[in-house]
Amino acid sequence: MSKENIQVIGKRSSIFIKDNVFSLVILPTAEKKKTNLLFLWLFAWSVSGIIILVNYFKLTNDNAKLMIIIWLGFWAYFEFKIIRVYMWKRFGQEKLWIKNGILHYQQNINGRGKIKEFDLNLISDWDVIKVEQANIADYFSQTFWVKGGERIEFICQGKLIKLGMQLPDEEATKILAAIKKQL
Repeated sequence: MSKENIQVIGKRSSIFIKDNVFSLVILPTAEKKKTNLLFLWLFAWSVSGIIILVNYFKLTNDNAKLMIIIWLGFWAYFEFKIIRVYMWKRFGQEKLWIKNGILHYQQNINGRGKIKEFDLNLISDWDVIKVEQANIADYFSQTFWVKGGERIEFICQGKLIKLGMQLPDEEATKILAAIKKQL
């Protein structure tokens, strides 16, 4: 007889336990309005770049063409970044599961994402990453418009591994307690 237990940790995370397999899923956001605003930003940014690109071919001044090329370089960089964030917020999720002494971790976007595996015997020093509101880098990493801001970390074979993007303190602490209970 198998033991099944689903536990909702917060607005974005849940744990499922079945047949000695511990499974954690963390969604990137529960705020659909902000995701829609992110899409509008992406759309406006894309349209502005296309307009500038089309007008590049009408220019005759070499200095103006050079300035447009430089601007388009910055535009392309931020276009890539905002597409990446939007895809994550709209279709992504973090998955972690423990099965047969192996911890599996995946940042999944529409069923795609590399699965990283870690031997439980080689994992140590689980901790919640502290976020200091006075630190601008910490503050920025927790904003909606970026992908990142991991809140849970552990060490495996001397390498620091982070997960749990932009989790609130309470949720990160509960998740860490649940993971430690399974170890």
